[in-house]
Amino acid sequence: MKFLVDHNRSPRLAESLRAAGHDAVHTGELGLERASDTDLFDLAAAEGRVIVSGDTDFSAILASRRVASPSVILMRLRRHRREAEQAALLLANLDAIEAELAAGAIVVLLDDRIRLRRLPLGDQESDR
Repeated sequence: MKFLVDHNRSPRLAESLRAAGHDAVHTGELGLERASDTDLFDLAAAEGRVIVSGDTDFSAILASRRVASPSVILMRLRRHRREAEQAALLLANLDAIEAELAAGAIVVLLDDRIRLRRLPLGDQESDR
């Protein structure tokens, strides 16, 4: 799977995803740490990448554009988790959400559950 890790997540998260065999880049590696959310959104869509972020602005972009890609993973964790824990949480749940991400979804990773909405937004939401 291909990921674009937003600047509000550690570059180590991208490194962990790469170590697990995924194509992951961090915005800082691309020199895009100051890029607008819309520019990152467009880049992810053009390259077929899933955005990994903590920024809910990507949800607003998806809602306003009513598009089916790119998929977005929002990490909304109440407890502060180190990068290794964030990567482990994502990787532990990836098999369960991979098909939805490939088809177009926004996935919210919470401490105790996963919320999933298929794209374009407006379809039914589910908890896992």
